[in-house]
Amino acid sequence: MHLIKRIIPPKTFCGVPYAEDLSTLDAEVAIIGASHGTPYTPGKASHSANAPGTVRAALSWYSANREQFDFDAMTEILGGASVMDCGDIPGDLSDGETNRARITETVSAILARGTIPILLGGDDSVPIPFFHAYAESAPLMIVQIDAHIDWRDEVHGITHGFSSTMRRASEMEHIQHMIQIGARGPGSARRQEINDAKSWGSLFFTARDVAKHGMQPAIDSIPNGAKVIFSIDVDGLDPTLVPGVILPAPGGVGYQQMLDLIEGVAQRAQIVGATFVEFVPENDIQGLGARAIARLASVLIAAIGQQINH
Repeated sequence: MHLIKRIIPPKTFCGVPYAEDLSTLDAEVAIIGASHGTPYTPGKASHSANAPGTVRAALSWYSANREQFDFDAMTEILGGASVMDCGDIPGDLSDGETNRARITETVSAILARGTIPILLGGDDSVPIPFFHAYAESAPLMIVQIDAHIDWRDEVHGITHGFSSTMRRASEMEHIQHMIQIGARGPGSARRQEINDAKSWGSLFFTARDVAKHGMQPAIDSIPNGAKVIFSIDVDGLDPTLVPGVILPAPGGVGYQQMLDLIEGVAQRAQIVGATFVEFVPENDIQGLGARAIARLASVLIAAIGQQINH
């Protein structure tokens, strides 16, 4: 497999080492950035194009402090996991097909090394090729956090854009379960998409459900021993936590609720990957959203580290 040369980031995630050669990657967890997926407007940069670098830089000072105790993860920073940063996959503003192929090939190369990938997007179209890379890892379950359910078959004739992520995932044979957490307000979905999702077997836990009952019902719905990919669209989070999104909406999942979810999933299932998408740094406030996303990613990595090493 010929992999496209990746872009070296100015700062790696939490100051971890950079992985120059994926064929010799030796880490339990790998960070990979993908700024561009499938655009609705060819030639226009993604609204989340600058997100990977901004999230990386948010906690770069961790590089000299990873032995310190993280009370959100109840272990040391990153949980003792060996982590490397694989840089960014170059994107083409006009060629979604090429972008998808590059993402799938790169993530497949990471998985081939026995390494768990954490992808920093990019808009919510980049998880589609990320999921494709797991074709040999069936059966898999997606735990989605999102204000929207992303079940449109197409929008403006585009079938792999950010409104179709979970619809495309549902068509992959290796994706056999899905829960969708945090839906609120209106999005691109119509009643037909909701019915399609439920008919396929997707379970909804809306933002109101989470506010009333917490994360435990969602956690309890996950089969014991399931292999889980987290798909986190940060507009599913409370905008006081991550204000940097396209259109902040009232409500959303809170930070402590996310910690409960990560902990609960880690106790019940095997975490095999994650995506963080739809962050718009230009709309952030004093770096608040970048730090929140980086913190959640670091807690998730710590949970993976604990699963691997205990």
